[in-house]
Amino acid sequence: MTKLLIHPNWARAPEGITDGFSLEMTAKDIESLRDAAPLIPKDTPVAVTFLPGEEAGPRIAAAVAVRELGFEPMPHFSARRILAREELDSYLKAVVEQAGVKRCFIIAGDPPEAEGPFSDSSALIATGAFEAAGIQAIGIGGHPEGHPNMTTEQCWDVLKSKTADIEARGMAAVIVTQFSFDPDACLAWLKELRARGIDTPVRMGIPGPASIKALLRFAARCGVGASASVMKKYGISLTNLIGSAGPDKLVDAFAKGVSDHHGAVRLHFYPFGGLRKTVEWISEYNAKHGL
Repeated sequence: MTKLLIHPNWARAPEGITDGFSLEMTAKDIESLRDAAPLIPKDTPVAVTFLPGEEAGPRIAAAVAVRELGFEPMPHFSARRILAREELDSYLKAVVEQAGVKRCFIIAGDPPEAEGPFSDSSALIATGAFEAAGIQAIGIGGHPEGHPNMTTEQCWDVLKSKTADIEARGMAAVIVTQFSFDPDACLAWLKELRARGIDTPVRMGIPGPASIKALLRFAARCGVGASASVMKKYGISLTNLIGSAGPDKLVDAFAKGVSDHHGAVRLHFYPFGGLRKTVEWISEYNAKHGL
């Protein structure tokens, strides 16, 4: 039942590593999503990010577009950027009523200090607003390479606490990780997650194909490790920053390394090089591997 609340396709075993993938977009990407739509499976979850300085209207319009195109909208709620409880309630009500939203993703957000009453994602969950609005599933962040503002033990404690709180409120939890270039770190994190008794389904973050400079820029912004040794595993030499790179080696490593003892795992793509480029890469990868 829990997996069904996250998404109906979680109730079946995936047919290959990319089966049941999800995507991320910004409010500015509506036309890009329309362009890529013919290549995206029906009901694919599409997260709508919450960018700094952005009004609610464009995000609501993006969630509506996701639904109208036949996909499953999953809007972000950035705790520290929400200025008042009324803003939370208004935005949540709008996406539920206008876009049929059933699933949301909750993060603390980038600001070092809260701009309103919510200091972190736990504070948003504690309001009770999401279950009251009929939300079925809540996504929370996972950090396979650690978090800049928390110790390793704090990261695990927070994950365990948030998943338990979400489930106690009658909703399903899903962990969506920060993107990474390091499959070894991700697989080790997955193994420890399960060893610690956290059986929550996980979406592993994958950087979509993009220019090497763009990938490194996003890595620096997001605190993702991009050492020479890690990038070599990913297929990039830091001595040559010309050209673009796709996540072939990373996805191959997950296809080979993820097994039943890692629990329920799907992929979540961050389309740094654009939505169409990302879904074209997925289609090409599937064709190459007979998926």
